Amino acid sequence: MQICMTKRTFVSTKWLLYRNFFLAFPANHNNIVSFFTTFYYNKIMFTQNKCLVHYCRNLALSTFDEDGNITDGKNYCLDHIPDPGKFKQEIYKYISEHDKIVGLNVCGLLFSDIDLSNKKFYGCTFTNCTFNNINSSNVLMRLCIFDFAIFNDCNFIKSNTQFTSFSGATFTHTLFTSSDMIQNNFNGIKAYQSSFDDSDFFNSRFIAATLIDTSFRNCNLKRTLFYDSKRSNVSFKMSNTREALFTPEGKSLTESDLSFGNTIVDGGHL
Repeated sequence: MQICMTKRTFVSTKWLLYRNFFLAFPANHNNIVSFFTTFYYNKIMFTQNKCLVHYCRNLALSTFDEDGNITDGKNYCLDHIPDPGKFKQEIYKYISEHDKIVGLNVCGLLFSDIDLSNKKFYGCTFTNCTFNNINSSNVLMRLCIFDFAIFNDCNFIKSNTQFTSFSGATFTHTLFTSSDMIQNNFNGIKAYQSSFDDSDFFNSRFIAATLIDTSFRNCNLKRTLFYDSKRSNVSFKMSNTREALFTPEGKSLTESDLSFGNTIVDGGHL
């Protein structure tokens, strides 16, 4: 069953997200341009229709007008759409032909062997999607939802992602290296043999995350939360772990948890 955020939740939180954007970063050209680009498109971004099947509570998939632009028209969810194969082809075609994608809703769709490099996604919903062998280097994402998505053999190298949720997602052999992953939600994720090295995770959250054979080497972890996280063979070498929080009481990693270069290899949680 698909689990998607409702229209009420999206609308009630968007102003909080915008406020946090300005509180988190100093005013500069790039931040202001990014903010107003997102704000301009908010009508489509925060229009979430329910499936046309009256008893179905899933979100409807995106619709397109005659010119191929995303609209806020009514549609079925992936479980009830008459021709899911045709819809998948339309989505692949739309993404390949557009560098900027705004307000796309494709809950539950399978993506395989598609190149998302250098794409820009604003307010898109990918809840419960599966991504296999996806190249997403230099991708930019703002206010996107990847809750409960599955990523296998994917990369987000040199990506720039802010105010985006990966809650409950599963990552296997996935790379987030050399990326700006600021103010994102990784709560409840499961990461296996994945790398977050050389990245900025300022004010992001990994609450109740399960991290196995995964590395955070040379990362900015200032105000990053790891409450109740379970870690096995996890490396924080050369990362500022003392500025991260590992318990609600504000506890950081202790000397006994660390070896040379701020590396932790433990089988449990603090």
